[in-house]
Amino acid sequence: MFNRDRIQPNPGQESVWDYPRPPKLEDTSKHIQIIFNGEAIADTHNAKRVLETSHPPVYYLPPSDIKMEYLSRTPNSSFCEWKGLASYYTIIVGDQQAENAAWFYLNPTPDFAAIKDYVAFYPHLMDACYVDGEKVQPQPGNFYGGWITSDIVGPFKGGAGTWNW
Repeated sequence: MFNRDRIQPNPGQESVWDYPRPPKLEDTSKHIQIIFNGEAIADTHNAKRVLETSHPPVYYLPPSDIKMEYLSRTPNSSFCEWKGLASYYTIIVGDQQAENAAWFYLNPTPDFAAIKDYVAFYPHLMDACYVDGEKVQPQPGNFYGGWITSDIVGPFKGGAGTWNW
């Protein structure tokens, strides 16, 4: 699939239009950090990322590298045609909370079994998310959880000013 407005990546960059559909899952050793209400709630070099045509990467972090005491499971759920039924967490740190700010898969589809119980976070609901020290820009639109960094080019599926299906 090719979008006529595709941004040509420079050396060292990836175009989301080169990502596959259906999406693929890959390990990454990039340093991922998540800050909420001034607290580093996650820090890992053992994340996995999901790459899908027109979407910036979504990072899934192992629970062992997350301060899980700040996550409270909610009754919210959603369904992904590729990964299965997602469940959600509200993040609570001190007097601040972000409802349904992170999601995970208890029983992902076989192609995504490696992200079982791994947690993905909506960057627009966190104080900051970082990839190798670079602050992430959230994917446009509150539904999507993609992480935009300087090495990722679009246009991106999402809200106003972006490409939509």
